[in-house]
Amino acid sequence: MAKKSKGNRIQVILECTEHKESGKPGTSRYITTKNRKNTPERMEIRKFNPILRRYTVHKEIK
Repeated sequence: MAKKSKGNRIQVILECTEHKESGKPGTSRYITTKNRKNTPERMEIRKFNPILRRYTVHKEIK
């Protein structure tokens, strides 16, 4: 029987940092997974924002 414990791989939500400042309605969010053992700090990735129509920095939120 497999033991029930928290795995190292967790699901995180990435949200656009520039979108709030633009004043446009809506949000740009992505869901991805990360290994909490290898990357304990919050993730920061450049992803496409369809509302602003360009690549922007998306940070992990909790």
